Amino acid sequence: MSDSHAGPEEGETVEPEPQVPDEASYEPSYDPATPAPLGVERTPTGNAEVDACLARLGDADHLATDGHIEVYEDVHGGLRDALTALDARPGPPAPTGAPSPSYDRS
Repeated sequence: MSDSHAGPEEGETVEPEPQVPDEASYEPSYDPATPAPLGVERTPTGNAEVDACLARLGDADHLATDGHIEVYEDVHGGLRDALTALDARPGPPAPTGAPSPSYDRS
């Protein structure tokens, strides 16, 4: 008999060969093109208008990257409006009703 044989020796364990998928059937476990939440916590500010804008940021978590711009522009506009409203100083109430009669001094 020959000294070379294909089987393992008695008591010897054989490691299975790693299975390498062919490139055509390989699917990555993570697809960078799919939307993925960033997991950024949004702490309430106490201002309902600002908090609504911050909550809107969560919509970007479910969109592909090319859909983020619409959300960001919407949030930016809402925050800009909230800041502009802070600059509006309360003043005397606006006149209501008919205009006052003009007096003719002739």
